[in-house]
Order: sequence, then structure tokens, then C-alpha cells
Amino acid sequence: MHSPLWRLIPPIQVSGSMQMRIDLWLLEQYLSGNHPPVLRFYTWDPVAISLGYHQRRWPQRWEELRWQGMPIELVRRPTGGRAVLHHGDLTYMVVMSDPDVGEGTGAKRSPVGGYEAICEFLIAGWRSLGVALQYGRAGRGYRQTANCFATATGADLVLPSGEKFIGSAQLRRNGAVLQQGSMQLNPSPELFSEVFGTEGRVHSGLPILSLPLEVLREWAIASLVESASSCFGVQLISQPLSEGEWDEINCFSHPNLVCGEDSKEGSERGDGC
Repeated sequence: MHSPLWRLIPPIQVSGSMQMRIDLWLLEQYLSGNHPPVLRFYTWDPVAISLGYHQRRWPQRWEELRWQGMPIELVRRPTGGRAVLHHGDLTYMVVMSDPDVGEGTGAKRSPVGGYEAICEFLIAGWRSLGVALQYGRAGRGYRQTANCFATATGADLVLPSGEKFIGSAQLRRNGAVLQQGSMQLNPSPELFSEVFGTEGRVHSGLPILSLPLEVLREWAIASLVESASSCFGVQLISQPLSEGEWDEINCFSHPNLVCGEDSKEGSERGDGC
């Protein structure tokens, strides 16, 4: 019996606003029955701060921040959670059927169960690289902090030290889920402090994380692709976005791409990150 086929889109480095457009377009294509489940990894150029969909307050100075002479882009994610600084990180994205819905019944299970069903491939992939991860626990100050990585929730993955390493958040709609997450491979303490002030804590690092960033990203992607295939029981087929798909993405518009829009179409957003 053949394994189900998923699409693996090779890494893309573009602006944060374009990355969000791509993710939402892929979700819409999946919901329309035009696209299989998809996994992709990407980076942000220029450096960006992504806001959770429901995050309505942030320091005004963020809109004027610069790093190494370039403006820092301010972007709103379609998923929930707090602000994430995208510099020295690797972002993953999954679109698939919602694992939080009981198979054949449509009944909802525990919200955390949906995260755990997806995040297992992250735990397995990093374990093969010698990095042990476990689920975090929600801290009392989560709602009071703007920084996603200042505290953890049950949907986040932390190092043995308790420091947060991967923050994830979801958008669930009509039996499908879009999950996005940031893996802090080589965070800059200086930049985190510039953006978040006293909340700008980052993990203290692990031996493997001292590798050159591009090498570490390549190793991480290779390991996570293998673990995703095993954990989801699927065959991942690498296929870049075609010219026609890029044309559709460039013309794509959606209310979730507009800052300040209210949640529509009965969507649910997880506050994992």
C-alpha cells in the first residue's frame, strides 16, 4: 500500500509579507481541493517581526526599527500568538487535515492534541540531531508579554533548561489546519534586547547550535523532512512553486492579510506562540 503524498516546497527566502501570502494561498488551495497537504521551511528577508493575528498592541517604535541599516519589516501572521522576531531562525509551515478533529466523527478533542499531533515530527527530527525537546507549560505572564519567546505554553517546545526553542501557532478552518512555527537557531541577544527590552531573553545555546547558521539550517531541514515522512506516514515530494503559482500568489488577496481585520469564516487561531 502506497503512502499518501505530500508536497515539500524547497526553502524560499523572501519578505515576511510574501511568506504569509504564500502560506495563506496554500491553505486556500488545500481547502478548495486543488492541493495536497504541504510542508515547507523558509527564512525572512529582510529581518521581520511577525505579530499574532489577534495581537492589537505593540510599541510604536517597532514601526521605525532598523537592523544593520535596513528597516525591520512588521508583518501580521494569520495564526495566533505573540510577536516573533525573525532573525537567525528557521520557520516551518504545515497545511494538512486538522488532527484536532476526531476521525469520522467531526468531534473536537483537546486543543493541545492538535499541536502535539503535528509537533511530534519536530521533537523526533531534533532528537536525531542530539537536541532533546519537550512541551512547555503556560506561564502566568504569557498574556502580558509581547514577546512570543519570553514564555512558553503547552503548544511550545523547550530545551532541557526550560528555555523556549520552538514557538508554534495555528489557524484552523473547515477541517484543515495551517500551523506555523519559528525555530530559534542562532538568535542575536543584541537584537532581541533592542526589540523587546528586558523581555528579550533568548536561549543560551547548545553545541550543535554553534555551527554556521546556513549549515545548521540545512541539517535541520534534512532531519525534519525525514521525521515528518515517518511521523505522518507520508511520502514527501519536493516541488518548487511554479511560475503560474507565483502569478496566482502575487494576485492573491485575503482578509487575513490585512492588519486589524476581525476573524472571519468561523476560523480558530491557537495562541501557541
